[in-house]
Amino acid sequence: MSNLSKIRKFENLHVLFWLIKDLSWAMVWRPLGLFMIGPTVFIAIYLLKKNWDDKTERSHNTAVLAWILANSFWMSMEFLGKEELKFWCIVPFGFGLVVLLFHYGALLLEKKP
Repeated sequence: MSNLSKIRKFENLHVLFWLIKDLSWAMVWRPLGLFMIGPTVFIAIYLLKKNWDDKTERSHNTAVLAWILANSFWMSMEFLGKEELKFWCIVPFGFGLVVLLFHYGALLLEKKP
């Protein structure tokens, strides 16, 4: 099995875990939703590590990890009745956005003559 197909299998598993986490959030299944943060974040970190040498993959996987962390924090604050704190999810959301803006900005600058 090639390295790319191994990574693809983890990406697919990652989507499954992410959907279970978010479905648990929507259905207010607190224990399952909170539990699924772990595997979802773990696979995001694994994919980031495996793709570290590719700038584009590294940027996108960093943004995905930031998105999952923000999303998980938001869900956790709702589940724990601390909704007044969920605005802090803007920190990882913003970090992911900045990473991608820098990535695409650098690509645009490379293309200019």
